Amino acid sequence: MPTAAEQTDAAALARRYGLSKSSVRPPLGAYLHELWSRRQFVVSYAAARTYAMYAGARLGSIWQVLTPLLNAAVYYLAFGVLLGTKNGIDNYVAFLLSGIFVFTFTQRCMTEGSRSLALNLSLIRTLHFPRATLPLAYVLNELNQMLVSLGILFVVVGFTDGPAWRWLLVVPAMLLQVMFNIGITLVFARIGTFVSDITQLLPFVTRTWLYASGIFFSLPAKLHQIDAPGWVVQVLAFNPISAYIDIIRRSLLDEHEPNQLPHAWSIAIVWSFVMLAAGFLYFWQAEDRYGRG
Repeated sequence: MPTAAEQTDAAALARRYGLSKSSVRPPLGAYLHELWSRRQFVVSYAAARTYAMYAGARLGSIWQVLTPLLNAAVYYLAFGVLLGTKNGIDNYVAFLLSGIFVFTFTQRCMTEGSRSLALNLSLIRTLHFPRATLPLAYVLNELNQMLVSLGILFVVVGFTDGPAWRWLLVVPAMLLQVMFNIGITLVFARIGTFVSDITQLLPFVTRTWLYASGIFFSLPAKLHQIDAPGWVVQVLAFNPISAYIDIIRRSLLDEHEPNQLPHAWSIAIVWSFVMLAAGFLYFWQAEDRYGRG
């Protein structure tokens, strides 16, 4: 057992040669710089996860296209045909696909991100690196899938409505959702590390969110149909997923114009910057606790 004097001498020697404890949380600026220096790892890790996801399937990466299409087909049959939500909505296929793709992007970032640290404890305990690289890699992996889904959506809208200059608005719309997804993924990555039960709870949370986000029907039109008070539309408009779905639909579908949620672009921008900043700070504050015990 080292004496107090020996501990003091060791600490002074460490400071002299610029050594520090590996478990100490770095300052925010240094953390961001180190995170940027690991960007190649984030890209490589995301690519490896994408490959591993379909490596054992006979059709391989073709499932990147088939999965969103099959999901859309199920929802179209259940809601569009059996429940009749397609009535009164022009180009319902593109309307439905845009809602499903946008929601699934955020949903999978949350659920996969909540396990991103717990599934990589051996890596965390072995190597020193910014822990945020792992949730970011999961977001990038889901972004790859979202880009494939967007390609499908462009084809559908191109055949049904024809191309238009407003499609360019998809780029800032997607950038805003990526910012939001990074923030919310970092939040659930920290929660999932210390509260393992969150992975069991998330499917119920996201399923409720799914039905409240106007994916299968136009929220303003549905609320007007049931004669809901105007303030209800305003409150539901603050749902970030509803805002992201709406700005994507505005960018692609001319028929969606009459059914816009109020101030969707402004709400999407605010949610993106607030969630990105809050999520990053929330995750960084526990940097020195990840992988312990």
